[in-house]
Amino acid sequence: MARQGNAAIIEQFIADGIPYMFGNPGTVEQGFLDALEDYDELQYILTLQETVAAGIADGYARATGRPALLQLHSGVGLGNAIGMLYQAKRGHSPLLVIAGEAGVKYEAMDAQMAADLVAMAEPVTKYATRVTDPDSVLRVLRRAMKTAMTPPRGPVFVALPMDVLDALNSEPVVPTTFLDTRSVPVPELVERAAELLAGAERPLVLVGDGVSASGGQQELVRVAEQLGADVWGVDFSEVNLDARHPLYRGQLGHMFGEVSHGIVRDADAVLIVGTYVFPEVFPVTGGAFREDARIVHIDLDGYEIAKNHPVSLGLVADPKHTLAALAERLDERLTDADRAAAAARLEARRAAQPAAPAPDGSLLDAFMRELAVQVPEDVMVFDEALTSGGPLNAHLPGRIPGHWFSTRGGSLGVGIPGAMGIKLAHPEKTVIGFTGDGGSMYTFQALYTAVRHGIGAKFVVCNNRSYKLLDLNIEQYWRERGVPHHDHPTPFDLSHPDLGFAEIARGFGVEAVRVDAPEQIADAVKRMLADDAPFLIDLRTTAEERKDA
Repeated sequence: MARQGNAAIIEQFIADGIPYMFGNPGTVEQGFLDALEDYDELQYILTLQETVAAGIADGYARATGRPALLQLHSGVGLGNAIGMLYQAKRGHSPLLVIAGEAGVKYEAMDAQMAADLVAMAEPVTKYATRVTDPDSVLRVLRRAMKTAMTPPRGPVFVALPMDVLDALNSEPVVPTTFLDTRSVPVPELVERAAELLAGAERPLVLVGDGVSASGGQQELVRVAEQLGADVWGVDFSEVNLDARHPLYRGQLGHMFGEVSHGIVRDADAVLIVGTYVFPEVFPVTGGAFREDARIVHIDLDGYEIAKNHPVSLGLVADPKHTLAALAERLDERLTDADRAAAAARLEARRAAQPAAPAPDGSLLDAFMRELAVQVPEDVMVFDEALTSGGPLNAHLPGRIPGHWFSTRGGSLGVGIPGAMGIKLAHPEKTVIGFTGDGGSMYTFQALYTAVRHGIGAKFVVCNNRSYKLLDLNIEQYWRERGVPHHDHPTPFDLSHPDLGFAEIARGFGVEAVRVDAPEQIADAVKRMLADDAPFLIDLRTTAEERKDA
């Protein structure tokens, strides 16, 4: 039956099981937003700025493993969202991004807000296109949706001109076909991988979010324990391995390649699973591994295998099922001496684990310690704490798959909206988003959306009154160049005027409290967890004035 494209696209979204459209409305999208009022199955989540909408969509997609629908307004809205779309692309979040435009008939006029939307979107999306045929709208949307969900997952973009959507559309609505990419290499290649890894004296495993995406956490544990190999996170922002497992050693460098090089340079056998190497801002440009290291790389994204560093064997395959097959081959190939050496390495790591994190006397540590006592065991965390992440992950480490997420891609501001997306995906759970004072101000207006739509996520602003990461990075810069230590640059300082996060939050209708003394912690946490309404804590992690203030 023919109907306007405005209605047809909504029917397609509903057929694909999409419950929410995250966005900020504009004139050129008014036709399908007006049509949306006739459909109860798809709810519009209003945000006050497109960065917020993209951040919520990112969190929702990550928490569900399904596509999230993001609506942007023309070129200016797309421009606002580009930083967060970069984050989604680097993090493989399956977003379907749509933006309206005035119309095909106006493209030669160079009118106000006119822009080449596809060209703008291409650098920050996996696929970008524009619909110009009124009878190809749904076909193109399904193609985009399929592309978003096919590993490596990522955001896709479709420009929808107003006159194309106003035209009659007779396309049938059918659910999008999503591809099943569960695959295992042929047996001789799995055997070759086992041969390369068995017998290693200094084995190492580098893992990323491809493990989580495939659900391969248990298989990873089995292989790591068979090898007695330390496991390091690389591009690791979800629970790929229980952070309390004795073989888990933490994450490699986010900023400086020498950190990663120092960890991997002595390994004689390396298994890389579900990640690329290496993601630092300043990576090592030469060889990172030993020249004679035996390296096996498993990922569904063939582009990432041997992208920067040669490998002995690259397997384009599903991490979960390939790890399971590899474990079977290792069982057959490992000698008694191999097993004994692996068991000894595992036991040494287990014996070295502290029973509990030792207090460091800071307000931040005391807060995280109390929070860990009061939250339910299945609390869901979005970690954008950055320089405050040490105490957070000491007391609330990622342990349960699908319950811990961290920022990725380098874009600030995802902590608050990301937690809201997770809460929408799992309304029955306690969800807490951690951010910093600098990062939070990119998207603080997201609190309006939390109140408007009753999204009861909790928020903790770790407030050190500075861009602390920049302080730390410039100190590294000085050390590398022999520059004497001196006051940090004044643009890194956020101490004046004082940012009253509790007061700002209350202005949006969110209950909030400031914590700047240990005796305030227990009551503040209790208040935050008392009900299912949004709540914010302004945690003053430092009371010192900046010398350059």
